[in-house]
Parts: sequence; structure tokens; C-alpha cells
Amino acid sequence: MAFNFRLFNFKTLLMKAVLQRVSSASVTIDRLKIAAIDQGLLVLISIETADSQEDCSWLAAKIANVRIFNDENHVMNLSLKEVYGDMIVVSQFTLHAATKKGNRPSYIKAAKPEIAIPLYESFITQIELELGKKVQTGRFGADMKVALCNDGPVTIIIDTKNKV
Repeated sequence: MAFNFRLFNFKTLLMKAVLQRVSSASVTIDRLKIAAIDQGLLVLISIETADSQEDCSWLAAKIANVRIFNDENHVMNLSLKEVYGDMIVVSQFTLHAATKKGNRPSYIKAAKPEIAIPLYESFITQIELELGKKVQTGRFGADMKVALCNDGPVTIIIDTKNKV
């Protein structure tokens, strides 16, 4: 049986992250602040069903080493590791919203919790290994209030489909 490449959309198989360089950020659940940082990154992450452990590792390394912090010449030339910044990781399935048809977004591409939670936890473990320290997190599936002061503003979108 021949595989029909036209029926398989490679662009839909990806883990997606939005990086926001912040001077401060926090996550609050039920009026209780569960995470807060000063200089660093707020990372919103969304996982698809087809994502893998390899995707987690690649994305963690990419985020830990992306050079979006200013050096002494005010050029974005330093990574989070190099500025000893902190990080908050927040799961956000809405990053996989499909808006092509109608006005109500579809979240069919987002992984179900039984797939997403282990990969989310694996990503957190991987990013902590990359940074050499703990990161703060939101709570998967919770109604969170995320506050931030975007520094720059600098916002970067990274997805695992662009590995090569």
C-alpha cells in the first residue's frame, strides 16, 4: 500500500512554544500566586498528539540557548543561561487553535491530557537540566491568571516542525 503524502500534513505535527522575555511575570490560581519571577522568560507551551520525547529535548535545548537577552552593547546576543534569568513554564493548549473555518476555534490538534501531561512534565525536566536549575510552572489544566511585563517587547514563537 502506497503512502499518500498529500493526505498527511507534516506542518500540523509540532510542539509549539511562545517565549516572552520579561522583566517580571507571575501565575495566580484562585487568588494564590503560585509562580513569580523577575528577569527571564515566560514560556507558553502547547503539545500535539504526535509530539515525542525527542521534541521535548530539542525544544528545551533551543529555548535554553536562544540568544534574546541584551549584551553590554544592547545587542540580543545572550541566552537565558548566560544572564542567569529565571523561567515560568505554562501549558496553553489554545496555541493550537485552528481558526480556518467559522468563528469558534477548534482545539482538535491539541493533545489530550493523557498524552500532554507526561510530555509537559518531561519538557520541564529537560529545561531544568539545560538551565541547571529549577523552573517555576503554572498548573496543567487550571484556570490561571498570567501577568507579565514583556521586556522589549520581545516575543518569539518556536515550533518543532522547524528543527532542520
